[in-house]
Amino acid sequence: MDTKFSSAIHMLILISEAETPMTSEEIAASVGTNASYIRKITGLLKKKEIIESRQGATGYRLLIKAEELTLLEVYRAVSESEQVHVFDLHQNPNDLCIVGKHIKPVLKDVFRSIEEKAEQELRNTTLRDCMDRMRREIESRSDR
Repeated sequence: MDTKFSSAIHMLILISEAETPMTSEEIAASVGTNASYIRKITGLLKKKEIIESRQGATGYRLLIKAEELTLLEVYRAVSESEQVHVFDLHQNPNDLCIVGKHIKPVLKDVFRSIEEKAEQELRNTTLRDCMDRMRREIESRSDR
């Protein structure tokens, strides 16, 4: 499974919360990947005008307020798709089998229904919501 979406959310929280602009290397260290992968994702986010970097300056800046940036916008930016896609269908079911002959349309409808619900949840969740959840997680762990 592709990790661009979760990596992008991680990056955006870092960018939003950092006191000073962070480099690709610093972001990569937090995400647990390499700087070239981070630059690939930042390129996608810049293309959709979610973040910016300035010529001659190090680091990135969020262009959309965290409370206004939905996870659906982030998903669409990094997946380069308008439609949420979670599941893939296997390609070669046996048409001589009763299940194999009818499984694709059945699963296609089931999967699309689930994906529509996921899309709605992403539309209703902002980057700020994730940041707030993170703060609660940090607080709950510091109480232990």
